[in-house]
Amino acid sequence: MPIRNSVKAIITEGDSVLLTKNMDKEGAFYLFPGGGQEHEETMHDALRRECMEEAGIPVQVNELLYVREYIGKDHEHADFDSGVHQIEYYFLCEQNPEMLKSEPTNPDDHQIGIEWVSIADLHHYRIYPNAMVSSLVDYFIKNQPGPVYLGNIN
Repeated sequence: MPIRNSVKAIITEGDSVLLTKNMDKEGAFYLFPGGGQEHEETMHDALRRECMEEAGIPVQVNELLYVREYIGKDHEHADFDSGVHQIEYYFLCEQNPEMLKSEPTNPDDHQIGIEWVSIADLHHYRIYPNAMVSSLVDYFIKNQPGPVYLGNIN
């Protein structure tokens, strides 16, 4: 099973974080903007490209906050993700004020929009990876950074 690199943006504005809103047979779910790193593309370039594709928001990429491993066969969506092994790199990002926002240029297949969600309310949403929500709340609200490597979580 090949391992795929994926980059994700944690974009905050005030006390909210930007998520892509998606729909499947179970209803709405939320993801952090981002996606696969292409051949010979830096992680920062990939993340800037993905944020424009999925959210239409130009970003400045800052520090790496988390690394998540996802081995699909170990999680609830194994019926269609069993062949996926992905390493996701979550970077703190901020909107680049020198560039204009636009409409998303290439949203994901299940994506139906983007939404700013209060960090304090993240527990009330179906977010993937859900196991990362507590770490985000601790980081932003309690000022308690946790481990960078989160492991094989969903």
